[in-house]
Amino acid sequence: MLTQILINGQNVCLELPAHTLLIDAIRNHLGLTGSHIGCDTAQCGACTVRVNSKSIKACNVLLSQVDGQMITTIEGLSQSDGTLHAIQQAFRDCHALQCGFCTPGMIMSAIDICQNYPNSNENEIRELLEGNLCRCTGYQNIITAIQVALKSIPLSNN
Repeated sequence: MLTQILINGQNVCLELPAHTLLIDAIRNHLGLTGSHIGCDTAQCGACTVRVNSKSIKACNVLLSQVDGQMITTIEGLSQSDGTLHAIQQAFRDCHALQCGFCTPGMIMSAIDICQNYPNSNENEIRELLEGNLCRCTGYQNIITAIQVALKSIPLSNN
């Protein structure tokens, strides 16, 4: 099946079977390995990407379902000169990662929080991150990073 997507600002045409998972197309066919495969059952959130400005878990979405859509992976957040997105910078500044496996998915979900729940408090952020698991128990710094980002990101920059 021929699928066209706009991924990280680039038009891409993929000829893959209709049953190809979005995460497999991203990692194995486009070489964008920043999004991780953790559980294959949409439980851990490591595979989270943005489709049309909404975070989704790419391990349970077929490539054919996103035909013609705009996709952003963790690689697409930073600017071409290497400047980090404000949420990436907040994660870095707040030491919001340990092993880093969950980090790309956490960052992509954090964008949704900043965009859709800009007045979230700590408990609300924890609840909104419920679909993303950190196996290193690094949640406190993740929460802190999101709180910092909420204060520093203009809504139009999400």
